[in-house]
Amino acid sequence: MAVSSSFSLLAARCAVLLILLALAGAAHGHPPRAVGSRLSSTFYDASCPSAHDVVRRVIQDARVSDPRIPASLIRLHFHDCFVQGCDASLLLDDDLPVIQTEKTVPANNKSARGFEVVDEIKAALEEACPGTVSCADILALAAEISVELAGGPRWRVLLGRRDSTMTNVQSARNLPNFFDPLDVLQEKFRNVNLDDTDLVALQGAHTFGKVQCQFTRQNCTDGQSSGALENLDQVTPNRFDNKYYGNLLHGRAQLPSDQVMLSGPAAATTTAPIVRRFAGNQKDFFRNFAASMIKMGNISPLTGKDGEIRKHCRRVNKGY
Repeated sequence: MAVSSSFSLLAARCAVLLILLALAGAAHGHPPRAVGSRLSSTFYDASCPSAHDVVRRVIQDARVSDPRIPASLIRLHFHDCFVQGCDASLLLDDDLPVIQTEKTVPANNKSARGFEVVDEIKAALEEACPGTVSCADILALAAEISVELAGGPRWRVLLGRRDSTMTNVQSARNLPNFFDPLDVLQEKFRNVNLDDTDLVALQGAHTFGKVQCQFTRQNCTDGQSSGALENLDQVTPNRFDNKYYGNLLHGRAQLPSDQVMLSGPAAATTTAPIVRRFAGNQKDFFRNFAASMIKMGNISPLTGKDGEIRKHCRRVNKGY
C-alpha cells in the first residue's frame, strides 16, 4: 500500500511538471502542442533510416552535371515555406480546375528550378521506403544537404511534415521579391514569424547560385538576353560562405533586395549591424543561418493526419 501511495504521488508530481513545462513554452511564444504533432530529427529513424543518405546521393550525382542544383534546391524550400507553410505546395503541377500551380507566379516563373531532381529523390525514396517520406521533408533535407555540400553549416533537420493537397497562388504572388524595399521585406518575414536576424541570415543563401541579369541591380549589358545568368556572389560563386556580406559592405550586391539591407532608410538601426557582424564572423553567420533555417522549416507544417504523403511530388494521390 505504501509503495502504491508513493507511486501515485510521483505520478501526480510528474503530471504537474509537464503542465508547468507546457505553460512555460506558451509564455515564450510557443503554444503547447501534442507530442505526436512535433517535428523531430529522428522521425524516420525506424521507418526509413536511409532517407538522408538517399537524398544526399541524388544531389551529389545531380550537381556533377549542374553545379547550380544546391542553390536551386534551397530556394525551393524557401519559396515553399513562405506560402501556407512548409507543405510542398510549390511542387504541385496544374490539375485544373482544382489545383492551380504556384510555379508560374512572378517569383517562381522561369526561375524556380530543380523540380526534376526532387522527382529523382522521391522515386529513390519510394523504392527504399514506399509511402513514407513526404515531399515537404524532401525539400527540408535537400536544403540542408545542399548547404553542407557547398561548404556551409550542418544542422539536424526536423522532420515529420506531411504534404498539402492544395496550392495557394494568391499567397505565392506575395513572395519576397528581388525588388522589394527593406520595409516590405521585413513585413513579409514578420508575417511568418521571422525577425531581422532571420532576414539577414536567410538572405545569405545568395552566397551561391546564379540569377538572371534582368533581376540584378546592373540589369543586362548590351548584347545580353534577359535570361543571361550572373553569379550571385562573384567572389566565391559556388561556395557557401560569408563573402556575400562583404559584397554588401562594398556595394557589390547583385540583387536590389540584398543591398537594401545596408541602404534602406531603416537599415542603420535594424539590418545593417547584422550584415556587418556576419561579414566579420563566418561562424556567427553559419550558426544563425542554421538556426533560422530550422525556424523557417517550422512554419505551419502539416503533421499527424493532416495532408498526405504524396506518392509523386507533382500531384496529389487521388490520381493513383
